Parts: sequence; C-alpha cells; structure tokens
Amino acid sequence: MGIRTSLFAAFFTTSCLGNIPLQAENSGKREQDKFDLAVECIKRFEGWHSSRHHPYVGWGHCLQPGEKYSAHTMTRQQADNLLRKDLRKFCTMFRQFGKDSLLLATLAYNVGPYRLLGSKKIPKSTLVKKLEAGDRNIYKEYISFRCYKGKVVPSIERRRKVEYMLLFEE
Repeated sequence: MGIRTSLFAAFFTTSCLGNIPLQAENSGKREQDKFDLAVECIKRFEGWHSSRHHPYVGWGHCLQPGEKYSAHTMTRQQADNLLRKDLRKFCTMFRQFGKDSLLLATLAYNVGPYRLLGSKKIPKSTLVKKLEAGDRNIYKEYISFRCYKGKVVPSIERRRKVEYMLLFEE
C-alpha cells in the first residue's frame, strides 16, 4: 500500500472515526465497533443520495420493488437505520465466512451480493472462491473491485484500500 493511501486512511480514521474505539475489552463490543466503523466508512464514501440519484436514497440504499422511501422526506437518521439494516442483511448472507463477513458485506453494499456470490449470468468471484478454499490472502482480489465499465477508477480503488485496511482481521 502506498504512502499516500496509508496517510489518507490514517487521516480518515482519526478525523471521521476518532470517537469510535478500535480496541475493546470483549468480543461483542469489538464486533459492534467494527460494524460502526464499516457504517461510517460507507457513509464517507457513498455520500448523501438525493432525488437526482434515483433509485438510490440516503447513504446509497437501492430501492427495491415495493419500498416507498423518498429522497425528499428521508432524514439522516432514517437513512442511517436503513444502511445498518442493509449491512446486517449482507453480514447474514456472508455469515459462513466468519470474521470476513463484515468485509464482504461492506463490499456487497457497494457492488451487490450477486457480484460476489454469483448468479445465473455471473460466475462466483475469485474472492469468494479463495475464501471458500480457506485462503485468506485476498488483498489483490478485494482491490480488484475498483473498476467501472472496465476502467480503474482511482477513487474506488482508494475506497477499497481503506475498507480493507479498516475491516480486514488477520
């Protein structure tokens, strides 16, 4: 990881997340702290979605059929609750990966779970295949989710590096 990315991550951690303790006495508190860290990281990189970002609202929630959320009337607290609900749902989807479930859930919030788990049209990602095989050396595969229309986007690459640095557990 380059010096610029490391400095950005350190600045991000201290300025945006300074009130969240990174070390905790018990495992439950530590897991909640990591979850809160993931929420703040998503908020920081997603930004606020207004009505011009339809079908996205709040902190990047994609409206599903039957949902009646409005970007005009949604408060930041409602958006935060919706983000946490979505992230918990994705954590449940990736529960089989143990301590990597939060990292995968954070990625799935941005790219969609089908990009990782596969579907009829999309094969399972190499990231998930490696984790299923028990190989946790996934930095390269995680960072590979940095492209848009086949081209590397520096801001997405930066986001992946910060997410990995904050949420990956050795």
